[in-house]
Amino acid sequence: MTLTSLMTLISLISLTSLISLSGLVVGCPQVVEWRMKFGLSLDNFRRERLSLRPFSQINDDFMAHSVDPKQTTRAFAYEFWMKAPNPMVTFIKTLDVTRLVKVSKRKELKFNMLLDWCIGKAAVPIKEFYMLPVGEELMQYDSIAVNTIVKNRRGEVSSCDILFDGDLYEFNKQYLQHTSEVAASCQDRDLSAGSMVIGTSAIIDTEIDGAIGMNSGIFNNPFIIWGRYKRRFFRYYLTISFQFHHTQMDGAHAGRFLANLQNEISRL
Repeated sequence: MTLTSLMTLISLISLTSLISLSGLVVGCPQVVEWRMKFGLSLDNFRRERLSLRPFSQINDDFMAHSVDPKQTTRAFAYEFWMKAPNPMVTFIKTLDVTRLVKVSKRKELKFNMLLDWCIGKAAVPIKEFYMLPVGEELMQYDSIAVNTIVKNRRGEVSSCDILFDGDLYEFNKQYLQHTSEVAASCQDRDLSAGSMVIGTSAIIDTEIDGAIGMNSGIFNNPFIIWGRYKRRFFRYYLTISFQFHHTQMDGAHAGRFLANLQNEISRL
């Protein structure tokens, strides 16, 4: 082992200890940067972090904090778009979800759960997803959650946030547990105090060719809408609408996310 290799190894050990002891989150931009620098997989970081305590307690450590926009890469966007009459942008894209449909049927996993997991997986490497304009402030987050809408026992709808985990089966476990709890209690599960939540809405009773989300100034989070997937010959396709606040990200970042999403679906 060369001296350089030895120093790198020592750095990795120290870094892993730092992450474990300080409560840093594997998805935060700093850790993503370190992971890229040292060539470590994000899932290995996540397993190291998640092994310290029960999954249900992890979000308790995550808290958002306000940052000075001028000290971020979103400084120009904040000045230009924060008070724009309509800062929300919507991209519409048709995804090939053939692999998603096959995995859902073969492994008896919910289609929407799989898509939610792929959404989180696609967002994690993009640092812009960890900042969000809230009120007059720009907030920095350490983790990402994916929201799903649940039909509750009263026949109405409730909202359920699921903290993203890179382990598909762990995410599925939490998805089933929390959506069942929300359906029974009719109480929303809100993780927005500590996680940047990606909103979703599935209108599974009908096919849609696109949708435009709201511009209320209240919910600035990324928001994804889809309907029922379509079959064309031997493949399945799903059109999604992806809405985002221009202060949070630019079109290039949104395009990268959508490309990541298709890749994650295809390699599932």
